[in-house]
Amino acid sequence: MAVVESVLARVPEPLRSVLIKHRELLKFAIVGGTTFLVDNGIWYLLKLTVLLDKPTTAKAIAIIVATIVSYVLNREWSFRTRGGRETRHEAALFFIISGVAVVVNLVPLYASRYVFDLQRPHVSLFVQETADFVSGSIIGMLLAMVFRFWGFRKWVFPDELGHRRREDEEPLAQQAERPA
Repeated sequence: MAVVESVLARVPEPLRSVLIKHRELLKFAIVGGTTFLVDNGIWYLLKLTVLLDKPTTAKAIAIIVATIVSYVLNREWSFRTRGGRETRHEAALFFIISGVAVVVNLVPLYASRYVFDLQRPHVSLFVQETADFVSGSIIGMLLAMVFRFWGFRKWVFPDELGHRRREDEEPLAQQAERPA
C-alpha cells in the first residue's frame, strides 16, 4: 500500500471521502509544498550571496530549478494516472505552461520592487525582504500554482489520455464507498 493510501485509510469519514475525491489536488499541493522549499531555499541562497543586487534574476533561477523538480514529481506521482502523450511532447507542454507560470510568479515581485519601490534606500532592509517574500513567495506562487494546476490538467496530463496505473487508484476508491 502506498504512503498516501495508508495515510488516507487512517483518516476518519467524511474527511476521507473528500480527500480521496480530491486526491490529485492533494498530491499536487504536496508537490507544491516541496517545490516551495526548493524554490525559496535556492532563491535566498542566490539572493543573499552571488545575486545580491538581482533578486528577480535569483527568483527566476530558483523557479526554473523548482520547475524541473515539479515536472518529475507531478509526472510520476500527482498526475500518474493521466497523460499518455509521448514524453517529449508532454515535457514540452509542461515547460511551456511552467514558463508562463514563471512570468505570473514574477509579476508581483517585480511590481513590489520596481513599481511600488519597496527596496532600499526607500524602505528598510526588513520591509524590503518582507515585501519580497510576500510578493514573490506568497502572492506570485499562489497565482502561478492556480495557473499550473489548471494548465497541467487541461493540456499536459489530460484525463482523456489517462491510462497509466489507473488500476492502482481503484482499491482505495472502493474503500471510500464502504461505511466506516
